[in-house]
Amino acid sequence: MSVKTLTRSFAAGEITPELYSRVDLIKNQTGLRTCRNFEVLPHGPVQNRAGFEYVNETKDSTKKSVLIPFIFSSTQNYALEFGDFYMRIHTLGATLLNASQAITGITRAAVGVLTYTGADPANGTWMYLSGIGGMTQLNGRFVKVANVNAGANTYELTDLAGNNINTTSYGAYTAGGTMASPFEIVTPYAHTDVADIHFTQSADVLTLVHPTYPVQEVKRFGALSWTITAPTFAPTQAAPTAPAVTPNGAGGVSYSYVITALAADGLEESLASTVGTNAACQDLTVAGAFNTVTWADAAAAVRYNVYKLSSGLYGYVGQALSGAPGFRDGNITPDMSRTPPENDTPFDSAGNYPGAVGYFSGRRWFGGTNNKQQNLWATRSGTESNMSYSIPTRDDDSIRVRLTSRQASRIRHIIPLPELILLTSGAEWKITALNSDAITPTSISYRPADYIGASNVSPLVTSGAVLYAQDRGGRVREMKASETDVNGTYRTADLSILAPHLFDDYTLVGSAWTRARVPIGWWPRSDGVMLGVTYVPEHQVAGWHHHDTDGTFESVASTPEGAEDALYAVIKRSINGRDVRYIERKHARTFTTLADCFFVDAGLTYNSTPATTISGLWHLVGETVSILADGAVQPQQVVTAAGAITLEQSASKVHIGLPYTCDFETLPLSTEALPAAGQTVMKNVNNAFIRVYRSSGVMIGPSLDKLVELKQRTTENYSAPPALITDEFKLGLTPTWQRDGSIAVRQSNPLPVTILSMAAEVAIGG
Repeated sequence: MSVKTLTRSFAAGEITPELYSRVDLIKNQTGLRTCRNFEVLPHGPVQNRAGFEYVNETKDSTKKSVLIPFIFSSTQNYALEFGDFYMRIHTLGATLLNASQAITGITRAAVGVLTYTGADPANGTWMYLSGIGGMTQLNGRFVKVANVNAGANTYELTDLAGNNINTTSYGAYTAGGTMASPFEIVTPYAHTDVADIHFTQSADVLTLVHPTYPVQEVKRFGALSWTITAPTFAPTQAAPTAPAVTPNGAGGVSYSYVITALAADGLEESLASTVGTNAACQDLTVAGAFNTVTWADAAAAVRYNVYKLSSGLYGYVGQALSGAPGFRDGNITPDMSRTPPENDTPFDSAGNYPGAVGYFSGRRWFGGTNNKQQNLWATRSGTESNMSYSIPTRDDDSIRVRLTSRQASRIRHIIPLPELILLTSGAEWKITALNSDAITPTSISYRPADYIGASNVSPLVTSGAVLYAQDRGGRVREMKASETDVNGTYRTADLSILAPHLFDDYTLVGSAWTRARVPIGWWPRSDGVMLGVTYVPEHQVAGWHHHDTDGTFESVASTPEGAEDALYAVIKRSINGRDVRYIERKHARTFTTLADCFFVDAGLTYNSTPATTISGLWHLVGETVSILADGAVQPQQVVTAAGAITLEQSASKVHIGLPYTCDFETLPLSTEALPAAGQTVMKNVNNAFIRVYRSSGVMIGPSLDKLVELKQRTTENYSAPPALITDEFKLGLTPTWQRDGSIAVRQSNPLPVTILSMAAEVAIGG
């Protein structure tokens, strides 16, 4: 007998082999055996991922680097490269460069020598060369400066590996050209520690924390004006000078005053001035007696608070405007509920640097130092770095609290949701206000939501949920408010429960979230494979897929660029016998024709007049590359030592890069029409019916080792590139009796494929 099956959706993603017999699971009806280099779409189809385009090599490929997003607005966003004591900046698929200098000459020699105008670069400096006349082979290339001759304004050209650049075969230099070095700032972080930097951002200020380094702030003031500095955890408003106390009558009573300055925004009060005392004042209880208190203006202050000593504390007695500040005290009773701020510097020494940071409810929060792993601090309300407090405590004072729990757990992540969420190494906590609308030093309340624990990998926040890497076991968990509990209880769940085979025996080493066009969380794994999860919780979609390349994914970051979120990655590769680390950006998967398709890794695009020789592939010398030229796949080639390939046929738009293979396999066949849902019988898939959307060039078969090409050209001119196809195809498969009855699809060409549904005509054996 024979049966026909239909799979209409693949939204459950890749499912562990341990669940192949769980035909009762709804997710089993929409799952896949293999989803390699395919992305699950939330509405059901799958599509092969777009390729990664080459941006640059990291500054030092022998040492690890990480990427951290800097997101200011929808149009001003950057991927920051943190390596061994440096930071570089990438945006829109390019590296941010300093102002350029003019090139005046380049020799043709075994070691090319470049002449320039302006300041001398240091040996080892990278330079981007462009606009060179004649010796065009150097245009669009980064070189390293060697053997600078400051007197002659020359240096020798070497490649990024330090090898001499032989220019004898290049065209003769004629005129013009510029050189520009990558913009870079010095940081305190060693390459061994950059993976554990945590961060948060407010406008143009990115806060970085690490438990063995002082807190740092990366600030952007302009395109080429960036700084990294350690903030001071004290009021930014300067305190006034010590006040002078002048009585209107002599006596033997001592009165002491301090003054604080109020900032223009009205949110910050300075620390107290030095005490001003006069021990020869008239007793203010005498009728008509008063003291005049004066002081010099403090920079940027708009008004001042005056405090008088009483019973060992300074209490508030009044306020004065700036200009010619002064205050008359005619025996005003101090308000001892208002005292001047006291200074507190909790992060001032080794062992006391926080490892977690976040913003919530008008405060910047810190937690998890080496000495106080369960402690949490927050700045004064409305301030960035003011950790001062008052006696007695006021609602806007800074906050400090220690989580008390059954086991010591370091605070690793601080996450702002409708409530403040803390992820520690052993538990998940919710921070709320007790009997108050706002969290204050006296109203703060904390309670555990679960006892799972988070790893040090930065969590992802989206759709009112937190996705985080579990502390042990390598899984990804989801934490969100319960939909049925009116008290807003947060629940955690194992988001990887259907795909443990992708996590077991591995750890996760990074994370990034791309919201548009497809909402996917990306998680590089310890072996260099990158996991993806298409996550749309309102539709119960959480489909896993895995991605590999000719190399290993080490770090990822996402920034908005145009209508999509761009995924940047640090990828370690072996190129021409040398280990390198490349910054690459996942290409947008948008195309009108096949000529626009980008499905190669470490790739570049040539887009100009028709040409046969394509050069500038210096980063792929010695490697076999895939080629898509004007929409047609050309045979793979090895990039020459000159960084070039020669096309079989000239083309004007050419995508060149490392090939990768995309594999798709359906789950073992099950159907209610058969006893035991067909799990006990032999099957032979005679015909497959595949519905594709805007696809080209795909292989299909009963398994990945028995594939045949899907013949889609029927009426097209064979001299032209194939068209994008949206249709259903019937394909007779190689007869193969098996118990699974799976169907496999492979795309190894640099072409798109989107699979909408899969049907099979299956012969059933005894």
